[in-house]
Amino acid sequence: MKAMIIKQLGGSDVFQQAEKDKPQLKAGHLVVQVKATSVNPLDTMLRSVDTPWSANLPEILHGDVAGIVTEAAADVDNFKVGDEVYGCAGGIAGIDGALAEFMLVDADLMALKPKTLTMKQAAALPLVAITAWEALHDKLAVKAGDNVLIHGATGGVGHIAVQLAKYFGATVTATAKSRTIEQACGLGADNLVNVDNCSVQDYVQQFTGGKGFDAVFDTIAGENIQRSFEAVRFNGAVAATLPVDNILQVALKSLSFHSVLMLLPLTKGINRASHGKILRQAAELVDQGLIKPLIDNSDFTIWQAADAHARLESGEAVGKITLTA
Repeated sequence: MKAMIIKQLGGSDVFQQAEKDKPQLKAGHLVVQVKATSVNPLDTMLRSVDTPWSANLPEILHGDVAGIVTEAAADVDNFKVGDEVYGCAGGIAGIDGALAEFMLVDADLMALKPKTLTMKQAAALPLVAITAWEALHDKLAVKAGDNVLIHGATGGVGHIAVQLAKYFGATVTATAKSRTIEQACGLGADNLVNVDNCSVQDYVQQFTGGKGFDAVFDTIAGENIQRSFEAVRFNGAVAATLPVDNILQVALKSLSFHSVLMLLPLTKGINRASHGKILRQAAELVDQGLIKPLIDNSDFTIWQAADAHARLESGEAVGKITLTA
């Protein structure tokens, strides 16, 4: 089969097309004909720098995949040949990913793709939907009546988080920058904050009466985490997807702080079935019209992986960058 591979860490120019052996079916797994994938910041990180999951660097990157089952192991009873599926199932820790014609995937990590989405649209969802669900449902336990702040409304995780928080019944305030505010308007947040011209103090006063938000999901983290700590109420909760520095405010405001790392089932082999379950629930919400992916207006094939990575790193993309086979 054809694949886009990397032999060393570096810029987007490290990708090269190569011929690889088609993956061999094994117990508990499926072979999927890749129809689409998407670029996540994780993918550019794995391509460019050493990470805790680089010891067995896979030649074939990208975890998100949407495609058609061409082979199913005898012990897999919830999928069959011909099924259209999606999931986040490789591209890390020695597990080959989706930048190829075929991908071997653990069936527990997969679900039937949403019927109302194309392969291109479905490939945008797995990593971000799982991350948003784990943050809002599993960690922050968002429920009806909660006043929730989500940073990064048009980011990959952020745009799904806004829609999920609304589904869970929360009042949602979301932040965005001037250049993406128009796209953020269509995601269903109750309140939208342009962070280029509104301070934390201002929107906390406007939308919480100065009390602070019950929960904050920070999909930006870095230095932005201090804004999250400022915006949350005393005894509130904050979740973040990236490492953060200086968590003094966690103690001073008696906060619950949660780190969200959806990679653990994939890299550690634990609770993998939880990812399939989340993706089945996400597919139902999509087909009910309650969640929709925000897709960047770029158009790449998997053989243009270098260009797709360069676009993500340019900061110009709005929504998910997807690649078709």
